[in-house]
Amino acid sequence: MARGATEQSVGSGELLTPDQARELIRAASGRAPTGIRNRALITVLYRAGLRPNEALSLTPGDVDLEAGTITVAGTGTRAGRLAAIDPGAGQVVGRWMERRTRLDLAEAEHLFCTLRGQPLHASYLRELLPRLAQRAGVEQRVHAMGLRYQCAAELASEGVPTEVIEAQLGVVPPGPARRYMPQVTPQDLVAHIRAREWSL
Repeated sequence: MARGATEQSVGSGELLTPDQARELIRAASGRAPTGIRNRALITVLYRAGLRPNEALSLTPGDVDLEAGTITVAGTGTRAGRLAAIDPGAGQVVGRWMERRTRLDLAEAEHLFCTLRGQPLHASYLRELLPRLAQRAGVEQRVHAMGLRYQCAAELASEGVPTEVIEAQLGVVPPGPARRYMPQVTPQDLVAHIRAREWSL
């Protein structure tokens, strides 16, 4: 992950190629409502780098696809933050938001919910991702935090500055080092992330 990360890392052998990540998402149905939802959920983990609990806690009002922003709520001692999403990923999420409205789920609190409006749980992700990986022919271990690390690795390979990656992922440099890090404005963050090109 980016410099200063405190989360447990993964070996490079566990990272997917961009094509494998795309196939993983495509392994979920592009027609069934649950498949469209799952594609959007995995896309948020992979392209926006959200932690699993952050993605599962999102409400529809947290996502502004026109602005390309995601408002991530704080949890415990972790402060909330603004994350960004690229236009291609936004299209995948937007398709679920449209289908969600058509399914009369507007009153459901969580963006990613069951077809009865109930929240999804982390256990659902833990079961879903290996199943989709097997369907996609992906042999590496696939888990939600791994998609977050994948996001960080791809941002770094694209030349995105470290401080922007840390702002996107909500990673705080340890100790006094944080005071010497360049400050990233929300405008800078959104500009960098929305410049990324990707399509499903």
